[in-house]
Amino acid sequence: MRVTVPTELLRERLADVGDVAVWDLTTPAPWPAIDIVVPPYMGATALFGALAGVEVGLVQSQSIGYDGVLERLPAGTTFANAASVHEGPAAEIGMALLLAAQRELPRFVRQQDVGEWRGGFTRGLFGLRVVVLGAGGLANALVDRLLPFGAHPTRVGRTRRTDERGEVAGVDELPTLLPNADAVVICLPLEPSTAAMVDGVFLARMPDGAILVNIGRGAVVDTDALLAELSAGRLRAALDVTDPEPLPPDHPLWRAPGILISPHVGGQVTTMPDAVEALIRRQVAALEAGAPPLNVIR
Repeated sequence: MRVTVPTELLRERLADVGDVAVWDLTTPAPWPAIDIVVPPYMGATALFGALAGVEVGLVQSQSIGYDGVLERLPAGTTFANAASVHEGPAAEIGMALLLAAQRELPRFVRQQDVGEWRGGFTRGLFGLRVVVLGAGGLANALVDRLLPFGAHPTRVGRTRRTDERGEVAGVDELPTLLPNADAVVICLPLEPSTAAMVDGVFLARMPDGAILVNIGRGAVVDTDALLAELSAGRLRAALDVTDPEPLPPDHPLWRAPGILISPHVGGQVTTMPDAVEALIRRQVAALEAGAPPLNVIR
């Protein structure tokens, strides 16, 4: 089994699985045929040209999202995303953003900076009606964290159905769900059907004072439409992802009222190498057993 990984840390962790080499796709491939290529965590799609002319069994991403990937991969290359690696941490950042915004923690931090003691009642999560856009791993991880706080989440998928966790509403039900939502949390990948899905019409259906949380992909939201609602003081937002991204220093979203922004750090936890290692080991075991790899997107 020949495996390439982008860092020395991963190479050391996986040294027992076969021939493991460090390759970050910026230099020639170490072998003409590679069973599993693990690209760098961020910015990998721009480097996929390095795979041309290399016989690759599987490209194993370290990210859940795969927007822009399939267009740049050499034809016929099998690609798997990192489902199971980031759902928990990304759901944590979603909960942190929602809770911080509801309890106005940014205001308290600013007060701390100037030594000001000023309390007041704030919104909480108990009884919060949350529309969760998505019904996959990230959405389910978020729901698992919302329920102990006494929130009332409703997952929304492509079509209405029932799964092992209960009912999933269909996207066609959003016009009825949104007017009664205290919060909307985006847990969607970016693909043609979700690009700018949260547009002016979508946002206008949300009630005054509701909050939009995005832990999926920034371009799922029409940024100009969101800015209009924030500037009017009608809606609030808490975003781990934005469009554009990175958000330029002079972008008006930074200074919009009622917004809390984190710089796409949902998956960036110190335990990430453990989860990536475990996934690669599962993929190696599958390939050695002649079984199909996990999480295949194409």
